Amino acid sequence: MNESYTIKDIITLLLNHITLIVICAVLGAAGGYSLSKYVLPMKYASHITMYVQSYTDIAENEENIKNISYAKQLVNTYIEVLKDDTVIDAVGSQLAGQYDRNTLAENFSVNSNGKIGFASIRNCFSISSVADTSAIKVTAVANDPDVAASLCNALTKVAPEYMMEAVGVGSINTIGTAKANYSPVSPNIPKNTAAGGLAGFVLIVCIIFMIDLFDNTIKDSDTLKNKYKKAVLGEIQQFEENGRKKKNGADGSGYFRLTDEDVPFGIVESFKSIRTNITFLLAASQRKIFAVSSAKFGEGKSATCANIAVAMAQSGNKVLLIDADMRKSVQHIIFGLKNEKGLSAAVSSMYPTDQCIRKNVMENLDVMTAGPVSPNPSELLASEQMTAILNELSSRYGVIIIDTPPVNVVTDAMELAKNVSGMIFVVRHGVTTDEDLKKANKKIESAGMNMLGFILNGVKHKQRENYYSRDYSGKKYYYRKNSGAGYGDGKRPADNKAN
Repeated sequence: MNESYTIKDIITLLLNHITLIVICAVLGAAGGYSLSKYVLPMKYASHITMYVQSYTDIAENEENIKNISYAKQLVNTYIEVLKDDTVIDAVGSQLAGQYDRNTLAENFSVNSNGKIGFASIRNCFSISSVADTSAIKVTAVANDPDVAASLCNALTKVAPEYMMEAVGVGSINTIGTAKANYSPVSPNIPKNTAAGGLAGFVLIVCIIFMIDLFDNTIKDSDTLKNKYKKAVLGEIQQFEENGRKKKNGADGSGYFRLTDEDVPFGIVESFKSIRTNITFLLAASQRKIFAVSSAKFGEGKSATCANIAVAMAQSGNKVLLIDADMRKSVQHIIFGLKNEKGLSAAVSSMYPTDQCIRKNVMENLDVMTAGPVSPNPSELLASEQMTAILNELSSRYGVIIIDTPPVNVVTDAMELAKNVSGMIFVVRHGVTTDEDLKKANKKIESAGMNMLGFILNGVKHKQRENYYSRDYSGKKYYYRKNSGAGYGDGKRPADNKAN
């Protein structure tokens, strides 16, 4: 779970989902427009102004005739009277005599007796005083412009009688009558469209932050290094080939090797950096044997393992890659090899070890595939024969790399603890969770195996960048993402294949 955000984190998170945000904002705007245009009924307004006059008995106080100041004091009282149920009922009676039931039903709530509800009429009115005057402004809104005008006129017709009855002081008058206005006042299509777009934007941003807030997958090398106190040996980015994601060994996609023409220069350099870091880690070890694993399937550990082997072989090391994932082996698929003989056959003494190794799969690289499916892979890896084979092979190879099954799935990898210098753990960006790592770390520690470090795989870059390098003469080489060809010299450096 993310506990805090910086401004940079927020901007990065939003930019990473910018397409989704734009789509949701557009959909919200389209929804607001459609709702206003095709669903919400048109509303029409009409208004009239009523003027309050005050007077008292002339015999008692002739100077108070048409006293404007006193009229202002009466305005609020008159407004309350205009909203009274009795006045509203009288307005309803006026309308009932003026329009048929269907017309009334289109504008108001009408009961089974044909009577218009008080609340329905009252909701149509907006009655307010005009500042610093003795005037009352009455506005009526209805689905029919003529009905809106009739509401205003009906109120002005019944108001004087009820004013005298209720207040007994002053009078209320109008000049002229309310007119029908055939220009709708609502819905406001531009305003509702903008509101819909804003609502879509706010909603998707809130959802993105909620998902990210509770997302416990690994997405950051620094967090991985600081939390588990182990080095991050490198990052491998996700890339595409012909518009299709070609992940580093994830389920449902093709595997790649560094020798493939379409592998971006940046990924090649990432594996070279990983090779350098591993070389430093193993420098003090007597046995240059290490295992590669992950927490669960689909995190790219087998393809990562294969490409580490390729990178180390390119540097001149004599490398042996062993596929010890006898439950779900893939190294023979990655390198296009047959799998009749392999590790299971060698450990079971079905064939001599040399016959189970595919020699010179590429320069300096031999591969021992997993071999025939075994009913007891854990026992084979824990056997004395496995130890004897590794002891024999370690004298013949500069580096031995073992592809092992996921730690949280089976215990096979742990059986190799006594035979390897340590384990390199592949973590998939946005897939491996913190719980996965904690569980795996506990198992590795319990087995007494040395954790050499992490490789963060499938990193999603924030922009479609071009990779470039500069040689010592100052010439710049550019390599396009998804392309094996480069700008500048028109070809990939020979280093990509042979170094």
